[in-house]
Amino acid sequence: MDNAASDQSIIALDGWLQTPAGRYLCEWEQTCLDNLTADIFGFNALQIGMPQINALAANRMPYQWLADNRVRPRSVGVPAEDMPRQVAVALDYTELPFASQSLDLVVLPHVLEFSAEPHQVLREVERVLIPEGQVIICGFNPASLWGARQAIGRVTGSDFLPRAQELISMPRMRDWLKLLNLGASQSHFGCYAPACRTEKWLHRYAFMDNAGARWWPYLGGVYIVQAIKRVKGMHLIGPAWTKRTAAAPVAVPVTNKRRKQQDG
Repeated sequence: MDNAASDQSIIALDGWLQTPAGRYLCEWEQTCLDNLTADIFGFNALQIGMPQINALAANRMPYQWLADNRVRPRSVGVPAEDMPRQVAVALDYTELPFASQSLDLVVLPHVLEFSAEPHQVLREVERVLIPEGQVIICGFNPASLWGARQAIGRVTGSDFLPRAQELISMPRMRDWLKLLNLGASQSHFGCYAPACRTEKWLHRYAFMDNAGARWWPYLGGVYIVQAIKRVKGMHLIGPAWTKRTAAAPVAVPVTNKRRKQQDG
């Protein structure tokens, strides 16, 4: 898939996110991202793509940016609360305009599966992250009801999801991260309802979110994985407390009075 096709897929994703299934996905991902990012500290955080959600809403870093591959025009007649947030930085996903080791947190909601060069995007993310910096990735899960429906749609010509370059499984994503010294620390799955297009049927299958998380936790329609940049030979240390071992008491020999008397 070339860059032009990749851009078309991202535009298709924008439209799909306005559907009932898309809003269902955004609601789950927003809740999960709020929980994950609330306790990540630092100074600089970046969200790349998908301005329909605010991945950094619960994060408290002082400097936050939303970046995308294009600046999206404001739609006329759309309520303010339903409009995507304004993009602060327009960039090429494969060439991030940030200094190496300058960001504490990068969030990639559904960027890699729609990118023509997902490996290069990850390499750039690794480059701009500080040591022990974190990346959070959202992706569609091919091992799910949504993934199965999408595979059938490729044959019948009736896709459920926007056509991506390739859906990336969780194990494969972890392998990619490991190759870049990005150690996966947490993973979450969600959206267990079948591939329904109407809000009515999504509500009918709402019970599957609780059942799925308990009985088939790895088969959710989407996943979120969190990873930390590890640098070999670098270890976090605590305060340099000086620990001095107390001197052991020195034994003092005592004269044997009885022997003294005998010698005298």
